[in-house]
Amino acid sequence: MGDYHFVYKDVEGASTQWDDIQRKLGNLPPKPPAFKPPPFTPETSNSKPKDKDWIDEQTQDELDELEDDPQLNDDRFLQEYRKKRLAEIKEAAKIARFGAVLPISGSDFVREVSQAPEDVWVVVLLYKDGYSGCQILLQCLEELAMRYPATKFVKIIFTDCIPNYPDRNLPTVLVYNNGALKSNYVGLHNFGRRCTPEGVALTLCQSDPVLNDGRRKHEQSREAVLDGVRKSFLEKVVAEHEDDDGSSSD
Repeated sequence: MGDYHFVYKDVEGASTQWDDIQRKLGNLPPKPPAFKPPPFTPETSNSKPKDKDWIDEQTQDELDELEDDPQLNDDRFLQEYRKKRLAEIKEAAKIARFGAVLPISGSDFVREVSQAPEDVWVVVLLYKDGYSGCQILLQCLEELAMRYPATKFVKIIFTDCIPNYPDRNLPTVLVYNNGALKSNYVGLHNFGRRCTPEGVALTLCQSDPVLNDGRRKHEQSREAVLDGVRKSFLEKVVAEHEDDDGSSSD
């Protein structure tokens, strides 16, 4: 059998009496300090609190992984979150009531226009395909429909609405509220020399508060609507001016 040699090691940092004597005499270097692990400090998190805004930023996979989070499982937190989301959905539904120019036929006119809710203003465009004046006005109304989604905009081929209606009267705009015809505009010249969305908006609101963006009460005054239209017009002009300055500097 071969010889085996064993090396015995004491606990790290342990010292014999002989070593202690030698250190006092200066024959050995000072004893190193015993190892101590650093004190435990909890990890600080810079993440947002788990409120509604935080949840909205998460993906579906991330939310699935957080199903067991105690804060998310708190009944009060969930109830508050659901309540806020429901209110936001309802408010968005009110604002996004229409938002586009809806094509209708003659059989749809009573239901879509005459029987519209009392608080809804309806702008009806009588048009003809391929007629340049109708296309210009339609583009303006499409932009207004997006800006004022609580106002209903519809378009109908002129002969479907009024049989034997003369072409020379196109385009024609009819404005209804509570089942009654409030105003009508025959010909493109009613909306200014250039016929811009802003010019059309100001014309429509001359006598009634036709346009409604859904963010204000339905009982708004004509003056308040006109002020909003003018403000929108100025913001658009400023934005276009800034874009022109930016492109010219390049």
